[in-house]
Amino acid sequence: MAEKSSGQDSGNAGSNAMWGARFDRGPVEAMEGINSSLHFDRRLAAQDVRASRAHCRMLGKTGIISSEASSRILEGLDLIEKELADGSFPFDAKLEDIHMNVEARLAALIGEDAGRLHTARSRNDQVATDFRLWVRDNIDALDDGLKAFQGALIAQAETHADTIMPGFTHMQGAQPVTFGHHLMAYYEMARRDRSRLADCRERLNECPLGAGALAGTPFPIDRAATADALEFREPARNSMDAVSDRDFALEFLSALSIAAVHLSRLAEEIVLWSGPQFAFVRLSDSFSTGSSIMPQKRNPDGAELVRAKAGRIIGSLTGLLVVMKGLPLAYSKDMQEDKEPVFDAAGTFESCIAVMTGMIADLEVDKARMAEAANAGFLTATDLADWLVRSLELPFRKAHHITGSIVKLAEEKNCGLAELALAEMQKIEPGINADVFSVLAADKSVASRSGLGGTAPGAVRAAIAIARKELARKELE
Repeated sequence: MAEKSSGQDSGNAGSNAMWGARFDRGPVEAMEGINSSLHFDRRLAAQDVRASRAHCRMLGKTGIISSEASSRILEGLDLIEKELADGSFPFDAKLEDIHMNVEARLAALIGEDAGRLHTARSRNDQVATDFRLWVRDNIDALDDGLKAFQGALIAQAETHADTIMPGFTHMQGAQPVTFGHHLMAYYEMARRDRSRLADCRERLNECPLGAGALAGTPFPIDRAATADALEFREPARNSMDAVSDRDFALEFLSALSIAAVHLSRLAEEIVLWSGPQFAFVRLSDSFSTGSSIMPQKRNPDGAELVRAKAGRIIGSLTGLLVVMKGLPLAYSKDMQEDKEPVFDAAGTFESCIAVMTGMIADLEVDKARMAEAANAGFLTATDLADWLVRSLELPFRKAHHITGSIVKLAEEKNCGLAELALAEMQKIEPGINADVFSVLAADKSVASRSGLGGTAPGAVRAAIAIARKELARKELE
């Protein structure tokens, strides 16, 4: 948004009164259309009133404006806040943005003193402050959503700490794991997502108010007071950086993009698992749709939409990176394009995390089908190789080669490793004894991986206990 001076001028006919007397004519209709941001930045209304209130109090306390004027402005802002809350605020599309709308409404309510509110600030530091407040508020809200998602994962993981399923690499059966362990992998992703958002919140928590258009202000303002009133950690240190920095928006979009990718990966697995080829899980009617032509279909549309919307969020990040990449200091009107991608990405992610939390919470798991799949495809081959190393003290590469030969034999006989006769395995490696069968079943394989981070039921429950303590601590912060 274009920088503004401290005072207000009446303006000339046809020009925007907020711009002063510099212009003889107003913009053409096409220019008004591209220049206006009210249709999207009205979302900043609450933050604009809050920041204006803090600025006004500071102006009154420092004596830059009279206490009487400060009181009248604050009364007017209170009325505006009520109008915004009850939906009666008269938005005026002819004014450029939410900031002009609030100021114009304030003038209509209290008269000339409204013009004193813009003393010692510019729309540049004003919008930078409002936008930071909005992102900060939304980080807090989205963190609540991620925390609920983690809770749903923990609940299902606890229920299925013993449920055996195939683990995959390259989308092929690799080793047996527990479903609880698989779900807790997504808990860890969400933990990092919340950490990234917390880091973003910490870095953005500097107050731009007082930076002016780009060079600061000659008025004896108290920037620490406004920063403290708005619960910022400190005032931004450089006036040019304060008005032109959008790192916080990029970092917010980056964190959301990574989190959306995590949701997309889980959504992809739900799509696969819920299909008849896997039949590991069943989605409830709440998160499934039918087909207009094929009566038998239960489509996992919720998961598919979450998967697709990751691309939309990533696109918002890419778009804003391109906007910012060539901008010289300080403010340029290009930066009006910063809000729509952030607003859209935040709303999109909020919907995605709610849907994914719901899907996980009421997911029905076919334990028998998972166990059947885990016992097919020679998934305990690595356990056989490890047994050869431990029991016969063979080098792993030799054990790997022997195991490959035994797997080939099982393929030829169309049976599982545990179904081979001991004598058949001894033809390949004479040292093999009956103890080998203790590692060839999927449940034995899973139980053996009981170390920290392992897939054994006990290890999964230990991880869940740690996770519950983490979430409880977060509740207290």
